[in-house]
Amino acid sequence: MRIIVGLGNPGERYAGTRHNIGFRCIDAMARTWGIPLSQRRAKAVLGMGRHLNQDVVLAKPRTFMNNSGEGVRYLLTRFSVQPSDLLVVYDEMALPMGRLRLRAAGSDAGHRGIQSIIAALNTRDFPRMRIGIGRPAQVGGNVTHVLDRFSPEEEPVIAEAVEQVILAGECLLEENIDRVMNRFN
Repeated sequence: MRIIVGLGNPGERYAGTRHNIGFRCIDAMARTWGIPLSQRRAKAVLGMGRHLNQDVVLAKPRTFMNNSGEGVRYLLTRFSVQPSDLLVVYDEMALPMGRLRLRAAGSDAGHRGIQSIIAALNTRDFPRMRIGIGRPAQVGGNVTHVLDRFSPEEEPVIAEAVEQVILAGECLLEENIDRVMNRFN
């Protein structure tokens, strides 16, 4: 079983923001793979199904980004899986707009959602995919930048990145993480 978790903040106020690119990817996977996100649990909205002969859980934590670990820990416990069975999808300012970076493990690199997951799971060893949202135009404008929506010029780049995340997710269902990293990084 593979659990794919997209990070973001719940609620209409944050819908479509840069920080919610993980939610957007999960929504796109759900549509593409025919796995409706129909189950609302206390800690996550999720959908369960099969894709490419694999059991898959797609999930969006119902906690705010900085408490993402609560939702992820709930999912691992609920489905009795290991951190290595995860794929966490989230935004990254240090990457250029639309660039993907997949890793099998690693540090939080200052991302508070990942910090929360590492603390909740007591490990850094879980696959994650970062999607570049670019740096803010103004120094010190990080919060405003991640909570803004993509511009009309950025939208096609991000739409293509979301499509690549879907393909990388499919590849991960069929291949090992090293092969997926070689193909998509």
